[in-house]
Amino acid sequence: MHSMIGGGARNARMVAVAGCLALGMLATAPARAQAPVVDAGDYARAEKFLPHNTAPLVDHVPTLLAWLDDRQFGYRDHDVDGDRFLRVDATSGGVVPAFDHVKLARALGKASGKTVKAEKLPLSRWSIDDDGRVTLGAFGKVYRCDLSASGACSEKTGEPGVRSPDGLHEAFVRDWNLWIRDLATGAETQLTSDGSTDYGYATDNAGWKHTDDAILVWSPDSSRIATFRQDQRRTSEMVLVHTNVGAPKVERWKYPFVGDEHVTMIERVIIDVPARKVVRLDMPPDQHRSTLCDDVSCSGGWEDVQWAPDGKTLAFASTSRDHQETWLRIANAETGAVRTVFGEKVNTYFESGNGAVNWRYLPQSDEILWFSERDNWGNLYLYDATSGRLKHAVTSGAGNVTEVLRVDPDTRTAWFRGVGMEGGRNPYYQHFYKVSLDSGEPVLLTPEDADHKVTLSPGGMYFVDTYSTTGAAPVTLLRNAADGTLVREVARGDISRLRAAGWVAPEPFTVKARDGRTDLYGLMFKPTDFDPSKKYPIINYVYPGPQVGSVRSRSFLASHGDNQALAELGFIVVAIDGMGTPWRSKAFHDAYFGDIGDNTLPDQVTGMQQLAERYSWIDLDRAGIWGHSGGGNAAAGAMFRYPELFKVGIAESGNHDNRSYEDDWAEKWQGLPVIAKDGSSNYDDQANQNHAARLQGHLLLIHGMLDDNVPPANTLLVVQALIEANKDFDLLLLPEARHGYGSGEVGMYVTRRRWDYFVRHLLGAEPPAGYEIAPAKQ
Repeated sequence: MHSMIGGGARNARMVAVAGCLALGMLATAPARAQAPVVDAGDYARAEKFLPHNTAPLVDHVPTLLAWLDDRQFGYRDHDVDGDRFLRVDATSGGVVPAFDHVKLARALGKASGKTVKAEKLPLSRWSIDDDGRVTLGAFGKVYRCDLSASGACSEKTGEPGVRSPDGLHEAFVRDWNLWIRDLATGAETQLTSDGSTDYGYATDNAGWKHTDDAILVWSPDSSRIATFRQDQRRTSEMVLVHTNVGAPKVERWKYPFVGDEHVTMIERVIIDVPARKVVRLDMPPDQHRSTLCDDVSCSGGWEDVQWAPDGKTLAFASTSRDHQETWLRIANAETGAVRTVFGEKVNTYFESGNGAVNWRYLPQSDEILWFSERDNWGNLYLYDATSGRLKHAVTSGAGNVTEVLRVDPDTRTAWFRGVGMEGGRNPYYQHFYKVSLDSGEPVLLTPEDADHKVTLSPGGMYFVDTYSTTGAAPVTLLRNAADGTLVREVARGDISRLRAAGWVAPEPFTVKARDGRTDLYGLMFKPTDFDPSKKYPIINYVYPGPQVGSVRSRSFLASHGDNQALAELGFIVVAIDGMGTPWRSKAFHDAYFGDIGDNTLPDQVTGMQQLAERYSWIDLDRAGIWGHSGGGNAAAGAMFRYPELFKVGIAESGNHDNRSYEDDWAEKWQGLPVIAKDGSSNYDDQANQNHAARLQGHLLLIHGMLDDNVPPANTLLVVQALIEANKDFDLLLLPEARHGYGSGEVGMYVTRRRWDYFVRHLLGAEPPAGYEIAPAKQ
């Protein structure tokens, strides 16, 4: 809805008077340029460039790729005739259907009650079990399908579980306690009995996310489970209210906030499964922190916990509440005794990798492979696991180890992805390397000047390498992990149908950062009918980090969100990864530590100014900005902090005051709250509502009222401040929407409103009334 809040009637009268004066001047004033026309045809052309319309036009790019065993991998292929799942024998090169698509479609349709087409199986994940059955995700559920005989699928019921390495059991959470389920018989056994409300075992609740998943790590022999008892009894509570007829439905769950005296703590335990015995580690409760992400669980597992192959010892990393100190510890699985091997303390925040937790426990040689940015770059170091003494650096110099994918203790070799190690290339391009733990330089296994996505086989003999750039279609190769030599080509992406639909690649560019020295990398999107003799408004799509940047990917994407679609309406759209975003040096990433209200905005501003100086067709007098979540925070901040530049902004679901967001994120990047004697705080400047009175341009605030990541109060704090400052603004509340709006009806409605807002207020045109963007087909 549109708002004229605080002085709206007065402003309306002023507009009316101005209109009368303008009419009186028409007889004498020279003819002015006619406003541009944007009609339904323009919106229809823009709509063609949305992701759900462009992705189906890209052929032969493997997706849902996974190794099925040491020598076979499977993936989904796609072309004009639809999808097919293929199984590839890495040794022979043989390619066969992964399963009977027709039979699976019929069985899944019967089990789900939905229409399922063999050429368009709606799978979100899939695997082939040892008994030949297919386990898959579809329609938000998990099914297990037996394709022998006529074929049948059954929905997996019960709590989600974590399968044991031997494949016989899965562990799950029920009523705050940990259980195991026999996968052959379905028999269930309770492992703990003292779990209670908000004080349960293996529970997954970071506040900003909360699921029924079990967070634990099985020992390699499937006899023990490492997990925790999570204490949230004194943690703050989040409350959301649904919009419905009658008594409101209320959601409540535990949600720790920045600065809370009592936040979630974990008590580490090891469970002897056959004996049903709980061994409590001999240490105080730990913070619910990870060395990498927002919570103890980064990707659905517990990445900071690693078993010895014999299951007798367990290594884990503990991290302080402010993320400035991390300790590597080893526990005795039988007694629960814990010893601290070594620790690392930094002045900003410690991270154990760029894209993954990169440390490794090597008990065979009594060593720890450790990741650190102590020399300003992410490198690997080898430690003695008994004394805690540093042996030597495994990698060194410029560039970052981003993801350690495998360590072979027998050959003493590590395989990892890395960035910035190849001179003269885009520093964000990922490559794949191997390196000796003892000596020598890393060996490049992916020589092509492109961004490489790598999937390593379980035994480490092969890897599948898909490489591409933002303008070049992906090529997928099977390579030997020993030296990177080509085994065979798997697939070659074909974008001819995409090009025929009018697609053009985004244009990479570099500008200098706020310091005048550091290169920043970005992408520019122009209308496909671009005319250099015209002047175009510029829109900045922003995500400020610090955990990710504005440029969504350096690999090929058919669409980068709606950047190209928005450009089609008559704009230049840019995305710039400013200082404070990851993948570069530690100093680059630390650029605005303790000052998160910065939001990379000085770099966005100078970058846009440089582009306008470089290109005469960019009209910097008509500059807009928009973003979602952290980008919503940054977009509103840009409108308040740089009102002379940004004329139009759209802030979606922004964490506008991080004191009203979960504790871990902001306490990592801003530090723990410090309250001065006068009541002021180191968190005052980052709060957007404290700058709202400086608004001059057009601002649209959007938030889902069931946002269980960033609470809706974040936007309402800004609304209140704008009202108190007597500012006009626009507000769109989405009654039943969560944090992400998706590509369904709500998401497409917000997209259309975004287009309308920029067309009306930045382009100076009237958008087509009530244009409806078709949502993605389910």
